[in-house]
Amino acid sequence: MSKILSAVNVAKEYREGKSALRIFENINFEIGSSETVAIVGSSGAGKTTLLNILGGLDKPSEGAVLFESENVHQMRENAKCKLRNKHVGFVYQFHHLLPEFTAFENVCMPLLIGGDLANKKERAVEVLTKVGLAHRMEHKPAELSGGERQRVAIARALVNDPKVVLMDEPTGNLDEGTALQVQGLIFDLCYQLKTSFVIVTHDLRLAKQMEKTYLLESGTLKLAP
Repeated sequence: MSKILSAVNVAKEYREGKSALRIFENINFEIGSSETVAIVGSSGAGKTTLLNILGGLDKPSEGAVLFESENVHQMRENAKCKLRNKHVGFVYQFHHLLPEFTAFENVCMPLLIGGDLANKKERAVEVLTKVGLAHRMEHKPAELSGGERQRVAIARALVNDPKVVLMDEPTGNLDEGTALQVQGLIFDLCYQLKTSFVIVTHDLRLAKQMEKTYLLESGTLKLAP
């Protein structure tokens, strides 16, 4: 299995004056093609910080993040933005949809940013259909349920056929029934699209369904038993 994304001896600390707060250190992690991985841990352990570092949204204090062997944090900013747009999808606990645009238009945003909108509008229709929203494409976020809004966010993350999708508590704001539906969707999409998923979650039921589960605790990351 080829490696898509990996962290090598990654550390993160925040400095204020002479004091330093070490969040984690010596983080070693990798995800392969079509693999599903969960990262669990208590609130404040640094899970979201680690996810942002893996996605190139934050910089490590030490170590390296590699996307297919290329050091993400040594890239020029425009190359890093292109990497995130084309190859790394993001889904957050709060969907962050633009309220004035329809579901279809929200999903088209990464295509517009990447300059591919004219050629790939049908791709937006395709992914919305895959997440079960073919009949809701012209609805704005306020007209959608919480689960539907999260499905739109997932479709937006997938529209450019990324190699990996990073998800931060994707079911955290959903009721149990809707969360189960979204969980099932994630696995269906992984199987259909061969996309890898890294999911930060407090939902141990979801984590147990992943191929690997890592525990971030006391500043270290280790495979959960």
